[in-house]
Amino acid sequence: MDGAGGILQTGGIFALALLIALAVDRWWGEPVACWHPVVWMGRALQRAGDATAPTEPTERDMVSFWRAALCWCVIALICLTVAVLLQAAILCYAPWWVACVLLGLLIKPMLAWRMLSSEVTAVEDALSRSLADGQTQLGRLVSRDVHVLSDVQVRESAIESLAENLNDSVVAPIFWLVVAGLPGAVLYRFANTADAMWGYPGMRGGRYWQWAGKWAARADDVLSWIPARITAAALWLVTGCERWSALVRNARVTPSPNSGWPMAAMALALDVRLSKPDVYVLNPEGRQAEQGDIARAAAIASRAVGCVVAVAVLSLVSMVVVRA
Repeated sequence: MDGAGGILQTGGIFALALLIALAVDRWWGEPVACWHPVVWMGRALQRAGDATAPTEPTERDMVSFWRAALCWCVIALICLTVAVLLQAAILCYAPWWVACVLLGLLIKPMLAWRMLSSEVTAVEDALSRSLADGQTQLGRLVSRDVHVLSDVQVRESAIESLAENLNDSVVAPIFWLVVAGLPGAVLYRFANTADAMWGYPGMRGGRYWQWAGKWAARADDVLSWIPARITAAALWLVTGCERWSALVRNARVTPSPNSGWPMAAMALALDVRLSKPDVYVLNPEGRQAEQGDIARAAAIASRAVGCVVAVAVLSLVSMVVVRA
């Protein structure tokens, strides 16, 4: 800590690095694919998945389960090792202000608020042209069959995706950054990417993931458990702190132990009904989603991001000891 730690403790450096990461996200968005660490994770997962998941449905298949679990652990260990070494080198050898910039640039790819917000709000723009355009834009966000959805269902799905990914793409990486620094944010981003690629209970991309994807899905469930509830609490706080009992009740109706929390909070904040046919209905007493609700959801999510960032920075700054 003779380098970066000469002025501030690590918490203060990470607080500034987080703000730099968010500023980079706000003004420049995502790095190009060839320099994006999450793209590298995705390529490694793709190769490992091709080697572990069967090409057709099987009965109970513990061989695929353990083979995929081993691959997950190996890739996660590689990601963690790289993150630990980079963080240690920066904190040991860089001046504090250089450390803030370098860590901010490394943290940025682990979160993606600008891309999430723009992709979701683009659904309403596309719907204004035609239902088919809206369905196509929604298809960039969700894995379900979007071509059978009405305009109301397209808006519902876009709002659900915004709420769920508010946790996955913003709040959870920030939470794990506060808890465990850059390695924490990297591990979460890897686990969430693995869940998105492997955690599908059935055939997808020519592979059967019922058993091969189970480890990735459960790992993401564990790492997202606390952040999902923080996301819901932030949405609840910025929209007036009402109907907490209804939020808890609605959050429990989804199959996922986590995604129901931010989605239910958003449904109650907008007072709209959100549903997945034959799976769940959130806030069933709410009205149908209509034009303008996606923009309102994005504005509420933006305030929740501000709330979470403020708490994260205060948590990190509380660790600071100014030596000068």
